[in-house]
Amino acid sequence: MPSLKAIRKRISSVKSTQKITRAMKMISAARLRRAQQRITELRPFAVKTAEVLHHVALRVGPEESGHPLLFRRPEREVLLVVVGSDRGLAGGFNANINRAAERRWKELVAEGKHVAFVTIGRRPRDYFRRRGAEIIAELPGASEKIELGHADEIAAQLIDLYTGERHKTEHVEGVEPPSEPGPRFDAVYFMYNEFKSAMTQMVRSEKLLPVEPEGGAEAGSEQDFMYEPDRTAMLDRLLPLYIQIGVFRGLLESVASEHGARMTAMDAATNNAKDMIGRLTLDYNRARQAAITKELMEIIGGAEALK
Repeated sequence: MPSLKAIRKRISSVKSTQKITRAMKMISAARLRRAQQRITELRPFAVKTAEVLHHVALRVGPEESGHPLLFRRPEREVLLVVVGSDRGLAGGFNANINRAAERRWKELVAEGKHVAFVTIGRRPRDYFRRRGAEIIAELPGASEKIELGHADEIAAQLIDLYTGERHKTEHVEGVEPPSEPGPRFDAVYFMYNEFKSAMTQMVRSEKLLPVEPEGGAEAGSEQDFMYEPDRTAMLDRLLPLYIQIGVFRGLLESVASEHGARMTAMDAATNNAKDMIGRLTLDYNRARQAAITKELMEIIGGAEALK
């Protein structure tokens, strides 16, 4: 049995760890509430934007509008945008998205397609770098600064990679602009953890480009709109905004999922530390009782020897 000093040291160490995990749980809980609030505020705007976009796109059509974001071509070059985090201690948050993206990667390669990656967060970057994936852009820290302007920069660069056109936006650090004119990728998929609850996050893979309006046909037919100056001009404004909102929403969902997963993991770690302290305290009391009993037996034995 370990000595009393060793057990006391172990109890002190576990208590210190428990304080850290409890503090991390409280921080994640506060950040989760803020992330949930931002998602709730964004949702009505995103839904209405998608509704109007689908309504216009279904009536104009890709041939009539001629917009490159609606034009479909055979998928030979595919870009996977994987959103993770920079830090760990979040349960299976990063492992789930990384494994799902790896499975998608292998499926696309099996179909004869060439796949490249844009990684948001250090964890997915390191994961796919170890597996020899082609990473054309690394955005560590992007998941920590979730602002609409930053999402706009990322969306603009993704559009550049899809269409081959240059947009009048500042270049986002970490993303290489197309070296030659013309489309570099035929499809862009956006993969992230969607927040369901603090204990449940679901990996989502959304086809960001080309924009496919069929999903909103039913919603678009419920209400008619009047457009000024015309539908085509409205479509030119809505399509980049739609991509921007998709990126922004995915980043917010990922941040909420990360904090929910970390809060759950730290809660479990805090409870495990409590159980461990209880077991160590019991071991300490038993060892102390054994030491006292041994001393008493020695005293009694010595007294008997003196008689």
